[in-house]
Amino acid sequence: MIDRLKLSMRTMQMLTRAQEVIANNLANINTPGYKGEKLFYHAFTSVVNGKKVENVYANQTVQMQQGRLESTGNPYDLAIEGNGFFQIDKNGQMMLTRNGRFHVDSSGFLRDSYDGLVEGDSGPIQIPGFGQNGNGAGKMDKIEIAKDGTVRLNDRILDKIKLVKVSNVSLLKRMSGTYFKAESGNDIEVDTTSQVNQGYYEGSNVSPLKEMVKMTKNLQLFESQQRVMKSNEEALSQATTKLGQF
Repeated sequence: MIDRLKLSMRTMQMLTRAQEVIANNLANINTPGYKGEKLFYHAFTSVVNGKKVENVYANQTVQMQQGRLESTGNPYDLAIEGNGFFQIDKNGQMMLTRNGRFHVDSSGFLRDSYDGLVEGDSGPIQIPGFGQNGNGAGKMDKIEIAKDGTVRLNDRILDKIKLVKVSNVSLLKRMSGTYFKAESGNDIEVDTTSQVNQGYYEGSNVSPLKEMVKMTKNLQLFESQQRVMKSNEEALSQATTKLGQF
C-alpha cells in the first residue's frame, strides 16, 4: 500500500515537471529562434543492499527542428536555413544562437537582441560609417548579406558572418534567452552547408496545438493519479482502523 502511494506521488511529480516544460514552450511561441524542449523519462532498476529498486530519471532535450522563416524586409534580420548557428560574443563568452534579429549600434557593430556581438571570420562584425552616406555619391548606403554570410557595404566586402555547427546537438546547454553553449567535448566547427537569408528571421519551432494537447493529457493523467492516491489513502486508513480494534 505504501509503495502504491510512493508510485502515485512520483508520477505526479514527473507530470508536474512535464507541465513546466510545456508552459515554458508556450511562453516562447513568439520568441525568434527559440527551440522547444521535450521531457523523456527512463526507467531503470538498481540493486541496493541486495534488493532491486526501480527508479526513473528525466532527460530534458532540445528539439532542433527548423522554425518557420518570417519576412520583415529589415536588412539586419537574418535567418539560418540549415543546422548551423550564429556565434555571439556575450561579455567575453562565446554563445550560439538561431535568433537572427540583429541591429547596428552607434559604433557600427552588429549586435543581437541581447546586445551580444555577432561574430565574423575576422572577429565582431563592424560596419564603419554606415548610414553616413559613406559612398561619397550622395546616395544611401546599401548593406547586403549574401547566402554564405558575406557582408557587403556598397559592394565592398567587409567580412563574413561566422556560421558554426556542433558535433553533438543533444549536448548543447541552454543558457539565458535564446543562447546555447557548447561545453567541453562538443566540438564547434565552421558550417559551410547552412545559408543565411537576409530580411528574414527564424520563428519559434513550438507548435501551440501540440503543446496544448500534451498539456491536456498530462492534466488528465495527474487527476487520475490524484484519484488513485485518494483511494489508496482511504484503504490504508480503513486497514489501520481495523488493526487498532485488535
